[in-house]
Parts: sequence; C-alpha cells; structure tokens
Amino acid sequence: VSVKVTAAELAALDEVLAEAGIESRAEGLRRLIQAAGGVFVPDAQMAAEMARYRASLHEVGNGVAQIAKQMLAANRAGEGADLPFSELRLAQIRGLARFILDSADEIDLLLRRRRDAMQLQATAALREFAHAAE
Repeated sequence: VSVKVTAAELAALDEVLAEAGIESRAEGLRRLIQAAGGVFVPDAQMAAEMARYRASLHEVGNGVAQIAKQMLAANRAGEGADLPFSELRLAQIRGLARFILDSADEIDLLLRRRRDAMQLQATAALREFAHAAE
C-alpha cells in the first residue's frame, strides 16, 4: 500500500501510533483495517453487477419509450375510429416505460446510499483509531 502524505500528516500518524503502543505503520494500518470491520473492502463484483443491471433497465426502458412513440405516431397517421392502438394501450405502455426507468433510478440511488454509508463507516473507524491513544 502506498499513500502520499505531507510530512506533518506522517508525523501526526507516527505520534498516534506511538501513543497507542503500535510499533510500525504497517501494524497500524492492519489494525485500522480490522477496526473498520471490513468497510474498506466493498463488494466490487456486486457493484459491477448492479451497474450492469441498472444499465440494462435503462436500455429496456428507453426501448419501451420508443415503442410508445411509434404507437402514438401510428395513431396519428391513422384516420377515423380505426386507430391501431387505444388510448388505454398507449397509457399502459407509457406507464411501463416510466416504471422501468424509475426502477433503474432507484437502483442507482440504492448504490449511492450504500457507498455513502460505507464512507461514513470508514470515517468513523478512522476517527476512532485516531482517538484510541487519547
């Protein structure tokens, strides 16, 4: 692990480690990771799968929206009472497109909230570690 820090930050880290009785920076980093309870190890595979799922939902939603546009265009081109698609069918297909796109947005929001929660947990673990010597 390589991290760039200022001389002042390194001195502050060494001071905290010394006060906590930790003999090396490597050991301090190990303890920090253990104290964080694994929050530094996000499930990259799950995140990638969710991103693919979200992208797929967007593609499907956009496809359904295009179908709705084509249905509306077909109705506009038709004449009289023999319209190819009823208003009910058009409303249903638009509702389906909206549902799919909203689902993709919910997945995105879920992922963002999870990431933010992980950052808060990591920050709390770092704060606890920094104050352990006090």
